[in-house]
Amino acid sequence: MTNTKNVLRYLPSIGILIFIALYFYATLFYPGGSRAHVNATGFEWQNNHWCNLMAEKSVNGLENPARPIAIFALVVLCSSMILFFHKFADHFEEDKTWKMTIKVAGTLGMLSAIFIFTPLHNVLTTILSLCGGVVIIGMIRALHKRKLALFTIIGILCMAIVGLNNLFYYSESLTQYSPLIQKLGFVLILAWTVALNVKMNAK
Repeated sequence: MTNTKNVLRYLPSIGILIFIALYFYATLFYPGGSRAHVNATGFEWQNNHWCNLMAEKSVNGLENPARPIAIFALVVLCSSMILFFHKFADHFEEDKTWKMTIKVAGTLGMLSAIFIFTPLHNVLTTILSLCGGVVIIGMIRALHKRKLALFTIIGILCMAIVGLNNLFYYSESLTQYSPLIQKLGFVLILAWTVALNVKMNAK
């Protein structure tokens, strides 16, 4: 019974680790191509976006067998993050309005993220970024009130990464750096999430 409870408490972190493993696995099946090198072969970490893995066809025009793996990975990640936002709000936030804001914005953002592989990609990405910004602001507020300085600073960095990712993605002069910024954002935000999941379960 104790082991089951421990697994349930760490489900967000377990889901994130599964996502990371599936992310790497999906890259092995991506045929190739990116904005920088249209006819390239295979997944290029410095040039390919995560969304490339979920496209029906790769940028070089071939059928993309990585798609179902990547979509499943995204569903696992978003489900894990929704659970995390609810756990975080219940654990760290006392104000009822902010508690609900974190839960609702987090859920809406993750539900939008699940469907970013559709033709509504840009619209859903914008919704995800806006909701993500609200959630991170709420989390930073709660962590600051709890005097968790390191987690607060990392949260501010996560907020900056979200902004930079959008700036680089939509700017023609900076878009070549967007894939790297996106991956940096993944690493920082997911590491922050896992650390917070561990923190809220620490005795």
